[in-house]
Amino acid sequence: MERQALNPLVAAPDARLQRLRRFAQWMDAEFRVPFTPLRIGLDPIIGLVPGLGDAAGALLAGWILVEAVRLRTSRATLIRISGNIAADALIGAVPVLGDALDVAWQANLRNVALLERHLGDPLRASSSDRRFVVLVISGVGTLSLALAVGGAFLGAALLGAILP
Repeated sequence: MERQALNPLVAAPDARLQRLRRFAQWMDAEFRVPFTPLRIGLDPIIGLVPGLGDAAGALLAGWILVEAVRLRTSRATLIRISGNIAADALIGAVPVLGDALDVAWQANLRNVALLERHLGDPLRASSSDRRFVVLVISGVGTLSLALAVGGAFLGAALLGAILP
């Protein structure tokens, strides 16, 4: 037990979580928009910089992923955290609409919540995350198959219309 307490990667997960919570708050919901219940953080503000803003936000959000790896979070939870970072970057890259959706998505707060849930009950969180990952992969696979079949039918119809 003593060796584990000396290991900086295992020691003081509460202090790490507190820093991550504060970081996520600053990035996603630190400032209240006057006369509204809406809260924004630095992430959507940084995202306003064309081209680089969303990449910078994703890079900063990567700190939560690095800490999750250091805290030995399950692979399924790491995949969900990575997915949230990727979705935040992709959604934010859409001009104007992406910035509005970025305010609502709040990927950093979601990721810290995922990490806290995993650390609180690792077995239950891992099982839930695995089911989620399987569901997402199944959905993407089904969508890909539907697009391939639809493309094949469209291609056959176009060929039928072009060729006598």
